[in-house]
Amino acid sequence: MRKNNMAIVAIAALNMSAPAALCGTVRADATVAITSLNAAFAEFKATNEERLKAKVDDVVLTDKLTRLDAAIDTMQSTVDAQSKEVAALKLNGTAVIGDIKADPEYVGSFKAHMRKGDVQAALNKGVAEEGGFLAPVEWDRTITGKLVESSPVRANSSVISISTAGFTKVFTDRALTSGWVGEAAARAETTTPGFSALSFVPGELYAEPRATQQMLDDAAIDLEAWLAGEVQSEFSRQENIAFLTGDGVNKPHGLLTYITGAANAARHPFGAIKVKNSGAAAALTDSDKLLDLIYDLPAEHRANASFYMNRLTQAAVRKLKDGDGNYLWQPSYQAGQPATLAGYNVVELPDMPDIAANSVPILFGDMAATYLVVDRVGVRILRDNLTAKPYVKFYTVKRVGGGVQNPEAMRALKIAV
Repeated sequence: MRKNNMAIVAIAALNMSAPAALCGTVRADATVAITSLNAAFAEFKATNEERLKAKVDDVVLTDKLTRLDAAIDTMQSTVDAQSKEVAALKLNGTAVIGDIKADPEYVGSFKAHMRKGDVQAALNKGVAEEGGFLAPVEWDRTITGKLVESSPVRANSSVISISTAGFTKVFTDRALTSGWVGEAAARAETTTPGFSALSFVPGELYAEPRATQQMLDDAAIDLEAWLAGEVQSEFSRQENIAFLTGDGVNKPHGLLTYITGAANAARHPFGAIKVKNSGAAAALTDSDKLLDLIYDLPAEHRANASFYMNRLTQAAVRKLKDGDGNYLWQPSYQAGQPATLAGYNVVELPDMPDIAANSVPILFGDMAATYLVVDRVGVRILRDNLTAKPYVKFYTVKRVGGGVQNPEAMRALKIAV
């Protein structure tokens, strides 16, 4: 028992140092985090086995298992943060806005306008009829990068940037047929495939952080960094919700709305995202159902597939074993690598539903092939120092849309018999 208590104390100490590991810049911290994570999971498995062997409910073991589970979640999140940073760098390097050259004169004018409201001639390049001003390219890149770090759906999806009002993708119904014939036999006409189009129209996402004029006049702070942080927090919260459950009204069409029986089940030409049942009315206890989910996905999409679920669902699947008694969930074993479930990466989506009757707590598939995020290039800012004196409001707008581009690359697990 003394050994077990020491393990929990060590885990608690690591939790106190989690912010240092989250920065991802010191490799030694990452090594310590991964080593401690695997030690904690070994302790978790031993405790769970002891609990399963007990003939009665042991309150002490249950409490210890809960604490270990929470510690594992925290440490795994620390390791996962590094993967998000890498994803942000990759996306920023390929986005359309990354090809736009910076303009130092414009950046300087933008900063002056934020602080004093001065509109210099250089800033007029961003003037719109409604009085808004386009943020500099670097600022746009910063917002995009921060959104990738904090929005798991965006980080794992396909993302394109457009400079027009919308984006339309064309699909074929695959109705082409063929046939076998002899050398001199007549050739009957075969069917010709048809086409259908699916539109991805960006909605308007806004935030309105504010600061007093005295703060803007006197504070020796980086106003761009402050404003970018404020906007990122709100945009990230809204995107995380919309990319999963958005109804498409002035916002993206959410991924979960495309599953069989949901609102957008008939929207895509290829049909809905297929659903597999958990085998239980209100729980997830059968590991075979997870394996059924995996092998129901076509082989061409399994190579890049991952599991998507929230933290509470991870806690439930962490206790599942295969037919040989091996735990299906495994922690990260090296920096930058996520936890795995049955050999596939696990991505935490905080806004996924919890395990409950008729809920869909788990998605499995290739997110990049399934979901498309459409960014309208350019973040627009309106400085308002009149309507809320003594505060200056920064009304900030970004247009973003999204929807399923290939439902065949994803499967959903529903809690149902």
